[in-house]
Amino acid sequence: MALALRCLRPLPALLLRSSFAMARGLPRAPAACPAPLLEGCRQCVQQMLLSRQLATKKAKGKGQSQAKVNISAALVEDIINLEETNEDMQAVIEALKEDFSRNLSVRTSPGALDHITVMTKDGKFPLNQLGQISQKSPQLMIVNMTSFPESTAAAAKAIRESGMNLNPEVDGTVIRVPVPKVTREHRESLAKLAKQFTNKSKEALRKVRSKSITQVKKSKNKVSEDTIWLLEKQIQQMADEAATEMDKLLAAKTKELLG
Repeated sequence: MALALRCLRPLPALLLRSSFAMARGLPRAPAACPAPLLEGCRQCVQQMLLSRQLATKKAKGKGQSQAKVNISAALVEDIINLEETNEDMQAVIEALKEDFSRNLSVRTSPGALDHITVMTKDGKFPLNQLGQISQKSPQLMIVNMTSFPESTAAAAKAIRESGMNLNPEVDGTVIRVPVPKVTREHRESLAKLAKQFTNKSKEALRKVRSKSITQVKKSKNKVSEDTIWLLEKQIQQMADEAATEMDKLLAAKTKELLG
């Protein structure tokens, strides 16, 4: 009796609807449930709600639009943290936005060079930590490497391979960076680079999705196949929505670059 009361205490509202739920054909509490008549323990409610979602999902015929899976994160927190999965996916999107903003501008400015990564014998460093970047004229930028002269060649190489269509010239510890004219070819080059950034981000997104699905499958001996199926669909749905947002960002950036 004490155990049954403990199950009852957190879910009084659900108990009031138990008869109605049974009338709609939802599963009864399993035989092992300590409070089968109350149908209020967390495990029973979880299974009832997930089963209802599964039935709705499977009821859709082939060729028809399917209802979205929308599992409450609280119901499956013992299996996977869906909120954390969503945050990881959003972090990939934000990183793509930053790449677009930092590296894909029709007009090259000193700030665009700041975060170019330079490989030195001591490791990787942003260019602005190794050299002083300035703009001498609208057509020329200067990178002064006096503080780290030994990294001048590496810095010039990093600028050349940045994908920004730049061809630096080394003069002692000074790197001269001519600013290219905004030609159609340059715009198309940046648009291709935007596509590359997007593909790279989608690969990172797939890794987040795969990691989450693998975590879900580790619970296959603890929960029903229906629950695993629903969670996999939920995670795939989240990944699809994130990929769609990336495609929209790419389309907008491509339009901006090509004019």
